Amino acid sequence: MYLGKQVRLERIINRETGRVVIVPMDHGVTIGACRGLMDMREAVNDMARGGADAVLMHKGLIRCSHRAYGNDVGLIMHLSASTALSPNGNTKTLVGTVEEAIRHGADAVSVHVNLGDPDEKRMLADMGRVAEACDNWGMPLLAMVYARGPQIQNGFDPSVVAHCARVGVELGADIVKVVYTGSVEGFGEVVDACCVPVVIAGGERMDSTRDLLQMVYDSIQAGGSGISMGRNVFQHPDRVNLVRALRGIVHENKTVDEVIGLVKE
Repeated sequence: MYLGKQVRLERIINRETGRVVIVPMDHGVTIGACRGLMDMREAVNDMARGGADAVLMHKGLIRCSHRAYGNDVGLIMHLSASTALSPNGNTKTLVGTVEEAIRHGADAVSVHVNLGDPDEKRMLADMGRVAEACDNWGMPLLAMVYARGPQIQNGFDPSVVAHCARVGVELGADIVKVVYTGSVEGFGEVVDACCVPVVIAGGERMDSTRDLLQMVYDSIQAGGSGISMGRNVFQHPDRVNLVRALRGIVHENKTVDEVIGLVKE
């Protein structure tokens, strides 16, 4: 691995644990302004106060949110986009470049690919080009890879999720983000198929904080390297303490019972 990429990765991935707590904040392009992200400076600062390793956002939000005050936090610039208003919402298109991310001071970039989508081939080609640019510039790449398409019967099936993870690593990702399969054994199969860190997505909003923490704990027991969770974190009523609890599980190997008391429902 190139030295520049390694230096930037260490701004995101904890060098002692090899794990990471990422909070994506790229939802505005997809669903519009949403609760928890109306004041971006406050949102980023809360994640930093809680101890998140990095936040993830589109290029336009960096100027009005990142490193405004408070504790420092890593920055991942997202390069993919689509909107819920489109009839082809699962088809992502590139809206940024690695060079732009460098100018914005990003520590990494991310792309989103939906396998099974009718336009899968273009998303794969886009990821390949971004991975090449990342190697040229020494920029880490996070790949969000999900199975979403008319022929996908179960996007949480371990073999399907493992396929998603494998696509990410084979096309050059340094971190792969996938859904949690629902079991330690099943997610272990996913991790075994990857030679780079695998983190889990948060998915739709969960009503139970304990269930959320248990999912994260189980993913770590399966060999996962942490989380990349958005709405389940930044929309939580006690989000700063939730991040502290998540950090306890991811970086300190604490159990759910050990951290649940930190968070108010």
